[in-house]
Amino acid sequence: MTIQSVDVLYTAVATAENGRDGRVASDDGKLDVVVSPPKELGGSGSGTNPEQLFAAGFSACFQGALGVVARQAKADITGSRVTAKVGIGRTAAGGFGLTVELAVSIPTVDEATAKELVAQAHEVCPYSNATRGNIAVELTIV
Repeated sequence: MTIQSVDVLYTAVATAENGRDGRVASDDGKLDVVVSPPKELGGSGSGTNPEQLFAAGFSACFQGALGVVARQAKADITGSRVTAKVGIGRTAAGGFGLTVELAVSIPTVDEATAKELVAQAHEVCPYSNATRGNIAVELTIV
């Protein structure tokens, strides 16, 4: 697999303290959250967790990519929504891995157009490009 070359336009910086049971904050102070493992993984579930943060980032990024391809196609995606479901579990190799389902709703277009826009967004989205070939990403139209 070839590593893509990127002309960096922005770099986000965040620091974690105490891993999955601590705190994560961005260098500009706009993000500062308590993280804790979910109850399903033996934690308290009292804070957010990396999977929720990944789901939030992926859904927002994919929605942005959808907007880009919709503008190029002159398609109206008013009222569209992207919901990311990020799963975590054990891999066959003994470590942990992730799965992603992106559920996309575009009520203003027909199903064929929605499928085409979602497929195009999946090619444009930086999160899609970062995960392609690494984890299972399922795209569904809802």
